[in-house]
Amino acid sequence: MCLSAPVSFAASVFLVGGGAFASWKAVQINTRYLPVALMPLFAGFQQFMEGNVWWGVNTGDSFTVLWGAMGFIFFTWFMWPIWIPFSVYVLEPPESPRKRLFLAFTVIGVAFGLALYIPHAIYPDWISVTVNRDSLAYEGTMLLDYMMPRWVTYVIYLFLIIAPPLMSRYLHMRYFGLTIIAVVAVDIWFLRYAYISFFCLLAGLGTLHLIYIILRNKCARECPLLFA
Repeated sequence: MCLSAPVSFAASVFLVGGGAFASWKAVQINTRYLPVALMPLFAGFQQFMEGNVWWGVNTGDSFTVLWGAMGFIFFTWFMWPIWIPFSVYVLEPPESPRKRLFLAFTVIGVAFGLALYIPHAIYPDWISVTVNRDSLAYEGTMLLDYMMPRWVTYVIYLFLIIAPPLMSRYLHMRYFGLTIIAVVAVDIWFLRYAYISFFCLLAGLGTLHLIYIILRNKCARECPLLFA
């Protein structure tokens, strides 16, 4: 989380524990839920990495800042635009006409995520972490900055993580898409000074909605042949 190392690590433990339990339940109920169940777990790992960024900032350890930031943006820029469409793809019934579209979104997410993340591994000086209003702000250069305005990159990113849940066969996955939209709205209106960090925190907490979907087996009502 953006506020301090202890809060980030506490959020990490909470999300990892919830994600691990949801994954266990997914295996018991239906393995189609498993990619969805892993999202809170990944969000917990992401918060753990941000805790390390805070640790490095507070101790003046630039290596820990870089290592933690690389881990944090791995999930931000690489994992989420791939994993969210992939999770919706796996969950979607085989006969759904949108299943191939979700697979296409996943492939696009792979290309997009690689373009956003890999250059930072090659040019670590592109990563810039500062403290703004007692919160972490991640700013730096992106490869796509040389090809398009930054706002276009953000629009593509948000489309890849919001459109698939909104287009899902399942009502509660569409509700999750609305949860992400609410997170984006709050982030833009109130938390711009550290928007990436706050977005990932709020979206991470938003994945608790997915745990609810799995524990209550919400997909069973709409597709009983697969989930009952």
